[in-house]
Amino acid sequence: MDAIDLRRTYQDLTTAHVADALLRLGIPIRQAPPEVRPIRAGTHLVGRACPARHAGSVDVFLEAFEHAERGDVLVVDDDGRRDEACVGDLVALEAREAGLAGIVIWGLHRDSRDLREIAIPLFSEGTLAGGPQRLDEQAADALTRARVGDVDVTRDDVVFGDDDGVLFLPADLADEIASVAAGIRDVERRQASQIRMGTSLREQLRFAEYLAARDRDGTTFRQHLRAIGGAIEE
Repeated sequence: MDAIDLRRTYQDLTTAHVADALLRLGIPIRQAPPEVRPIRAGTHLVGRACPARHAGSVDVFLEAFEHAERGDVLVVDDDGRRDEACVGDLVALEAREAGLAGIVIWGLHRDSRDLREIAIPLFSEGTLAGGPQRLDEQAADALTRARVGDVDVTRDDVVFGDDDGVLFLPADLADEIASVAAGIRDVERRQASQIRMGTSLREQLRFAEYLAARDRDGTTFRQHLRAIGGAIEE
């Protein structure tokens, strides 16, 4: 699935829909730490991962842009450091002009006002005025693998983020995941509409029947939901 197809397929989905789809499909939910947040409310980001492991210099980002494709998402591994900001306005502007869809940082950023004006979707763990004071040796795989929390991210992943955080999806399953997520979205929208029209969620989900089945034979709520085609947990 190319960048245009990804945007089209995921544009009306949320990370919550997709996380529930992963659960339903039995695919591990790989997500950034909760501290990794968008710097602008309403951010929606999807694209293939372009990893870059920061070692103290922006040259790794510039090299990543040399090999990136339009619509990619720069995934920056700064090891979650709290003593430096590794991405600022110039890197973000260069990423935008190179056609990247956004940036996800396991670490900190700076130049917040300029970044908001540049308006490229950007997620990070927070801000810090000072940049790197170190220059470490660049790892041999610095442009093929990035770590975000406890998740390894490669070019075989799709990055999907919104106000609830960032997910990393296997690219070869992106279409199937989106299809299941869309089904969950549609069911939830119907349920929400019925609540507004006066039919409670308990009525829709036949909750009294579930309680009876639970007491009778140990049926779980998720088993009950799947049996009746409902959605709320996955």
